[in-house]
Amino acid sequence: MADTSVSYKCPNCGAPLSYLPGDDHVTCEYCGSTFETSTIEKLFAKAQERAAEAERKQEAKWETEKAGNTWSEEEREGMQVFTCSSCGAELVADANTMATECCYCGNPTMIPSRFDGELKPDRIIPFQKTKEDAVASLKAFYEGKRLLPDAFRKGNRVEDVQAMYVPFWLFDADVSAEATFRAERVRRYERGDEIITETKYYDCYRAGDMSFRRIPVDGSQKMDDAFMESIEPFDYHGLKPFSPAYLTGALADRYDVDAEASVPRADERIAGSAAELLEKTVEDYDSVSINGDPTVHKESGDVTYAMAPVWILTTRYQNEPYTFMMNGQTGQMAGRLPYDNVKSYLYLAGSAVISLPILYAIIYAACWAEDVLSDSTGLFSLPILIVSVIAAVLVGVAVRQALIKEMDNVHFAGSANEYLKKNSFRLTDEDDTYLYSNVTRVKKSSKDHS
Repeated sequence: MADTSVSYKCPNCGAPLSYLPGDDHVTCEYCGSTFETSTIEKLFAKAQERAAEAERKQEAKWETEKAGNTWSEEEREGMQVFTCSSCGAELVADANTMATECCYCGNPTMIPSRFDGELKPDRIIPFQKTKEDAVASLKAFYEGKRLLPDAFRKGNRVEDVQAMYVPFWLFDADVSAEATFRAERVRRYERGDEIITETKYYDCYRAGDMSFRRIPVDGSQKMDDAFMESIEPFDYHGLKPFSPAYLTGALADRYDVDAEASVPRADERIAGSAAELLEKTVEDYDSVSINGDPTVHKESGDVTYAMAPVWILTTRYQNEPYTFMMNGQTGQMAGRLPYDNVKSYLYLAGSAVISLPILYAIIYAACWAEDVLSDSTGLFSLPILIVSVIAAVLVGVAVRQALIKEMDNVHFAGSANEYLKKNSFRLTDEDDTYLYSNVTRVKKSSKDHS
C-alpha cells in the first residue's frame, strides 16, 4: 500500500526528527544532527507530493460501492484513513488533522493533502516552551491557591501533555467609531442648616479613528474559545512564514471555522476596545457610563491564516478530568482548578469574625455622629451588633467568592487592546451637552452644628 503520510526522519540515522521549542532548526535527538527548516522542507517535498497523491487515489477508492456500503457519507466525512510511512500502520484521524504521531511507532507524521490550496496557513508561531516548561507552569499555577484540595496538591499527576498547533484567523482593521456617554458632575456644599448635593447630567459624544493588527480568533471548533483568549496575547515578533517542518513532534489541526464565521468575534472585540478608548476621553466628570453600544465602521480589513502553539495538559481528580492550556510561546497558563468547599466556608467564617469588631466600631461611630444614639447609650448596642453581624457575614461571602474566583482564570477577552496599533488612536470629534440638574437637601444634625 502506498504511503499516504510523511514521517520526518533524520537523513543521517533514520530516527524521527523533532522541532525543538526555541530553536531555529530541526534536530535529531538520537545522532545530534541539525538541519535548517528549509532544508528539511526541500528534502521531503517529493515525499509529500507522493503521499498526497496516494491519499487522493485511496480516497477515490472509497467512492466504490463496497466502501459506500460500509460507511455512511457522514461517517466518511468525519474520518480519514492514512498509512504511516515508517511502519506501514493504517491510522485514522478526523478530517481536520494536519499533523500527528503514529500510535504504533511514535514517528511524527504529516498528512500533506491537508495543506493543499486555501487550507495552507500563511504564518506560524513556533513553540518556544518545552513539555517540561508546561508541567512546571501548571505546578506554579496552582501554588498559593488557598482553596485547592490537599489531595489534589499532594497526589495530582499530569496524565497527558500534548503539543498542539491551533489554527487562528488574524484580523487587521482600520476603523472609525463613535459613541455617546452619560456623564455626571457632583457638587456638595452647606447653606444654613442644610447640606446640599447638586448633580449635573451631560450627554457626551465622542468619535475617533484607530487601527488594530492581528486580532486572533480561534479557527477550531474543538478548542474552547475562552481558553484560547485566556492564554493571549501571542508575541507576533515570533511569526514566521509557514513551513510544515515546524509541525514535527506536535499535533496540528486545520481550521473548521472559516474566516467569515470568525468575523463577528473580531468585531465584538474591536467594539469593546472602541468603547474603552472613547470613554477615556470623557474627562473632568465624577462618573461616566456609555449609552448603548458604540457604532464601528471598518475602513479596511485583512485576514491572515496562522498556526499558534498551545500545550494541552490533562490531570484527574476524584475521577473528573481537568484540562489546562498554556501558550506555547509565552507560557501563559489557563485552567479551572477544583476547590475545597469546606475550606471556602472556613475562610468565610474567619473573615466574618475578624471584620465584626472593626465593623461594629465603624457603625457605632457613624450612628453617634448622625445623632442616632443618645448620650445615655453605652458602648454596647444590640441593633448595631445585629447590623454589624450582617455586614461581617457579607464581608465573609465576598472573601469566599474572591477565593473561588482565583481558582478559575478562563475568560473571554472583553476587548482587543493588546492588538491596538501603537499611537493609532485619534479623537476626531467631541461634543458635551448639558442636560439637566438634580438637587437634594439634607438637614444638618445637631453634632454638625456643634
